[in-house]
Amino acid sequence: MKQNLFKYIEDIKEPLLTLGDFIFDTPEIGLQEFESSKKITEILKENGFEIEYNIGGLETAFRATYQNGIGGPSIGLLCEYDALEGIGHACAHHMQGPSILGASLALKNLITDLNYKLVIYGTPAEETIGGKVTMLANQCFNDIDVALMMHGAPDTTTDVKSLALSNFTVKFHGIRSHAALAPEKGRSALDGLLILFQGIEFLREHVREDVKMHYTIINAGGPANVVPKYAEAKFSLRSYDRAYLNQTIERFKKVVQGASLMTETEYEVIETKSLDNKIPVLTLNNLLMDNAGLVNAPRISPPREKTGSTDFGNVMYHVPGSCIRIAFVPPGTSSHSDEFLQMGKTKEAHDGIILAAQILAGTAYDIISNEENFEKIKSEFKENKEKSVKL
Repeated sequence: MKQNLFKYIEDIKEPLLTLGDFIFDTPEIGLQEFESSKKITEILKENGFEIEYNIGGLETAFRATYQNGIGGPSIGLLCEYDALEGIGHACAHHMQGPSILGASLALKNLITDLNYKLVIYGTPAEETIGGKVTMLANQCFNDIDVALMMHGAPDTTTDVKSLALSNFTVKFHGIRSHAALAPEKGRSALDGLLILFQGIEFLREHVREDVKMHYTIINAGGPANVVPKYAEAKFSLRSYDRAYLNQTIERFKKVVQGASLMTETEYEVIETKSLDNKIPVLTLNNLLMDNAGLVNAPRISPPREKTGSTDFGNVMYHVPGSCIRIAFVPPGTSSHSDEFLQMGKTKEAHDGIILAAQILAGTAYDIISNEENFEKIKSEFKENKEKSVKL
């Protein structure tokens, strides 16, 4: 059956590659992916999927469903299609829709004797607001048992974990005065930021090694001869453990409060983004990599231990999931780079689309056809999540 799935995807590769090239040539930034979303949903609708548009509070998000039989595992296949502003598809999101389509069509048309459900989610704005977070808040992804994705990469691999992330804007409000003639009448908002930065440097010594804290000044308050009335900075706090990061955030807020007290200024702390860490499910990772071996995917590598942050982590915090990263650029090539962009319509990218579709289809079949696989995935996810939330 797997060989039949792989051959089916190979046989329909031309329209899949045409779609990938269209999305690449029509780069749309987050929440503006109207043409990309339309093209993907048109093909799904033509092939018998029920489509829901404008879901999860996002106009360019969609859900497409197909039920075969009664009950069975509900397989979620997620795709992004937003480009980077001013650059284009330098993160290979144009490859995701075609791969998800290839896997979905092969499963729907060939797996006719088993009970299962396919749910394809179009997930906008990963690069900007983290669209999956908004979709989760609006009850998306509750109808799937497993979440699968693909991503273009330098190596064919999976992730063991990802960094939970919380971004903040901090604003200090002081009192303006002449810096030379009446400094005693002023209360410097910039001093509040500077003391906050110093407090963070002291905090670094007393948190776990995986915690990362970054900051930058957005508004320093004006000329040197005026005590600044206003100052603003942005902060990113990360950890591989959301529960521990939440503890660190409370300590961070106390440092902000302390800086305010020391400078007699007022402050605001505004959270602008919150991403969860992935809950690893090695059983699912192994299924993906086994299928990568079956299709002879290039540069198969060990799972990635060092990763960044993604809104897919929020989905994987609630549902067992994994993403197959398929090699299509030279080893060591960074995403969001000119090199990634230049490889977007090459033979390697086209091969990656088809290989990822085959890997996803084979993995979904392993779950649909083997109840033991399905139960092991659910059990491991539950166990690992319980470990993650305990400190």
